[in-house]
Amino acid sequence: MIKRSSVRILLELLVLLAFLLHVSTAIRLPLIEYLENFAYDARVSITMPDTQSDDVVIADIDEKSLAVLGRWPWSRNNLARLVDTLFDHYEIKVLAFDMVFAEKDESSGLGILRELAQNEFKNNAEFQGVYQKYQSNLMYDEQFAASLKGRNIVLGYFFDVYQNIEVNQLQKSIGEFDEDIVSRLSMPHPQGYVANTDVLRESALTGGYFDNSSLDSDGVFRRVPVLQEYKGHLYPSLALETARVAMGYPEIEFGIRPHSDGYAMQNFRMGALSIPLDLKGNILVPYRGLQGSFPYFSIVDLLNKTVPKEQLQGRIMLLGTSAAGLLDLRSTPVGNQYPGVEVHANIISGIMQERIKIYPDYTIGLEVVSIILLGLLMMILQPRLSPGWNILLLIGLSVFMVTVNMYFWKLGYVMPIAAQLITLVLMFLVHMSYGYLFEFRGKQQMTKQFGQYVPPEIVGELSNNPDAISFEGRAKELTVLFSDVRGFTSISEGLDARELASLMNQYLTPMTQAIHEKRGTIDKYMGDAIMAFWGAPLDESKHALLALEASMEMLQKLKKLNQDFAQRGWPEIKIGIGLNTGQMSVGNMGSDFRMAYTVMGDAVNLGSRLESLTKQYGVSMIVSEYTAEHVPEYAYLELDRVQVKGKNEPVVIYQPLCRKELLNEQQKALLAKYQQAMDAYRKQNWDQAKMLFIELVALDHDRLIYRIYLERIAIFEKNPPPENWNGVFVHSSK
Repeated sequence: MIKRSSVRILLELLVLLAFLLHVSTAIRLPLIEYLENFAYDARVSITMPDTQSDDVVIADIDEKSLAVLGRWPWSRNNLARLVDTLFDHYEIKVLAFDMVFAEKDESSGLGILRELAQNEFKNNAEFQGVYQKYQSNLMYDEQFAASLKGRNIVLGYFFDVYQNIEVNQLQKSIGEFDEDIVSRLSMPHPQGYVANTDVLRESALTGGYFDNSSLDSDGVFRRVPVLQEYKGHLYPSLALETARVAMGYPEIEFGIRPHSDGYAMQNFRMGALSIPLDLKGNILVPYRGLQGSFPYFSIVDLLNKTVPKEQLQGRIMLLGTSAAGLLDLRSTPVGNQYPGVEVHANIISGIMQERIKIYPDYTIGLEVVSIILLGLLMMILQPRLSPGWNILLLIGLSVFMVTVNMYFWKLGYVMPIAAQLITLVLMFLVHMSYGYLFEFRGKQQMTKQFGQYVPPEIVGELSNNPDAISFEGRAKELTVLFSDVRGFTSISEGLDARELASLMNQYLTPMTQAIHEKRGTIDKYMGDAIMAFWGAPLDESKHALLALEASMEMLQKLKKLNQDFAQRGWPEIKIGIGLNTGQMSVGNMGSDFRMAYTVMGDAVNLGSRLESLTKQYGVSMIVSEYTAEHVPEYAYLELDRVQVKGKNEPVVIYQPLCRKELLNEQQKALLAKYQQAMDAYRKQNWDQAKMLFIELVALDHDRLIYRIYLERIAIFEKNPPPENWNGVFVHSSK
């Protein structure tokens, strides 16, 4: 046993070690990274506001605009007209371009005219006059640049992490640091860039890059660097610089501190706002919803001034596209085809509304501690618990971890969760697999043998004490139950095969549940009938009481079941239950081909006969005198002394009413009068018996037994029974 426990402990320690190495970044387990990303995406999707922003809007290069203005790129005189319209007419606050203008615009033909003016038509005064007259109208770059001056314009550019190229000049930086700090700063360090032409760069207020060098391994935009270092200078992203301009262009204060073998920027302040960063200088994109979370306005509608002014006034605007041929799509936690311009919009909106999540730098240490604690807790508790409680332990700890994680998420902290949950699951699987292979094999065999007969708690008791039972046949005092559906043939004729199967499943399930709740053993189902017994395979001194309580519960569950059936248009179900207590043979019985754990004997047959008699006496349950003797806690209505078919000895049969302490005064009075009527009947005092039964019919007209005795009295008045008659009624049918 010690050796086996050592194997289990060793396996669990190996699981812990693997996850601790992963968390400490000594090794990377791709599955855990995938699940962590999945968990992050799920939290984003569950908690995102999913409302449309009213502070950031998008000027859309859509199909409609392309049809009017021609294919992209448009000539920059059109862009100049757009900028003038947006600021002069719509009075927007900021305009950011999610694109780069790296080359001159020569679509006007000015270059050709200039060449002609300098060569072929150099001495042509008329041509030179026309050229000078229209030259300024064809200088589209200059027109566009003029529209940018003095306005809150943010131009886009991009860094290249692979090629050492420099196209044009960068916009001005926002930070310059010591060379040693910069070289060891944990953030992107690109190799080159592509920027805007000089005339545009000089005219715009500022600019920001729109590339993302921090894509996750699965290519999803979860985090974006809002700062990159290039040659000792820090440059802002398009989103950051746009938000900064919208806030009045405040100075930025950087929170740089030593970390590991270098430096990390934990956060930075911009005016009154503090923007948190992860250890690599990234911002977690605060997605507010699915695609379309920001209003799109067609550029052609903007140029035609058909958009209501109040929808744009004072807004931050991004120039992007929804046209099929120009779509800049990204994979994000909220969609696999998400417009890149909306990624920028989410960041801008998140910064200004302070919705940026924090990825604390102490998460690695916290994750290590939590995995160690969870692992040790599982190692200590699992061997002491049954499989069922181990499952509850796994579920409970998992729910606790998820709840705590979501609590921190709502506070704005992103805490890892996948490694802890998978640690719990693997520790559970190791323990359960070990237990199955070395400890629970015998218990599983016991469960297989009795799982179909008895409730789970009894199976557990059997598996913990297998010596307490025997499969061999033996005589034992037990209580047997038979139940049957009344009029099942007519019910089945009114339903198709599928409805009938569904009805029977929904009927048998609560009936079986009632039996199992009272520790009964299901012997068999016979179509619509149920046979069960109490007192085996485990000894049970109160087998008769449990059987009677189970029968009463079956009738209660049937009432609720019939209410559900009525709503479906299904027929009402009525059942009869027969209970008998006595000596029976119990054990595995059958043939070489099939064995079953069952009961047999005269006492079993009597229980079946009693169930059949419920129809004739108009009651739902009949118990024998032997069962009634074992359960004195209940009050009974004596139905008859009968001799059933196949039996020579008469037996007194009863209808159980309720526990004695629950009888009210009216019920007690009815029982007393009924007993007087029965005494007069058995003494052949027909007139007194008739009078009393007539009174009982008037007081309790729904009970059939009174009318049964009135009918018998009418017969006996004409054909009296023999003088030695003992009140026994002989039933000739089953």
